[in-house]
Amino acid sequence: MSETRQLALELPHPPALTRADFIVGAANEAAIAMIDRYPAWPNRVAILVGPPGSGKTHLAAIWRESSGAAEVGARDLGTADLGALLASGAVLVEDIHAPETDPTALFHLLNLVREREAHALLTSRVLPAELAFVLPDLRSRLRAAVPVGLDAPDDALLAQVIVKLFADRQLPVDASLVDYLSRRIERSLEAAGRIVAALDAEALAAGRPLTRQLAAQVLARIEGEEG
Repeated sequence: MSETRQLALELPHPPALTRADFIVGAANEAAIAMIDRYPAWPNRVAILVGPPGSGKTHLAAIWRESSGAAEVGARDLGTADLGALLASGAVLVEDIHAPETDPTALFHLLNLVREREAHALLTSRVLPAELAFVLPDLRSRLRAAVPVGLDAPDDALLAQVIVKLFADRQLPVDASLVDYLSRRIERSLEAAGRIVAALDAEALAAGRPLTRQLAAQVLARIEGEEG
């Protein structure tokens, strides 16, 4: 008899992005320290640099809450009202590495930040020196900003993040399963998010509890799909 599977609905599971929910480890302690020091930054512009899933979104959300900053995607700067973005005295600009970023608009925004004695937090997947902007003045502005990198998580941080991701989905999880996952997945927070989402969906569809056996099956399937 074939195993009966339920239809797994894709329900939203918004992550908890408050300061109290942020898990500090060696990979991100410099970044959260910079966020916590606001507004006492050495420069009015700071840049969070890290790969997808490294924690930039959570850190940016914490800063927005404390600063009251407006938020804009770098790809939307060309059509945005730059003056209005600085009405609160702070602005978050996401993904300045995006190829659609308008360098002229970003340069004008950074000039306004300086003129109005405001603050800006930028996020990027690459260091400022690696960005393909040709405007010399923009490159100069970015070199003067405070870059803070987010490194790959260590074992302890990765395990804590896995626990948090399950908690965001209101799923209790055994410590042995967390240890099993943290030792086998790619060392990134993005990978942790993918495996937790896949396990949740598989457990619901198959009507099975979260176990190491289920995790092994899901990991094998993911590796097969990516291989």
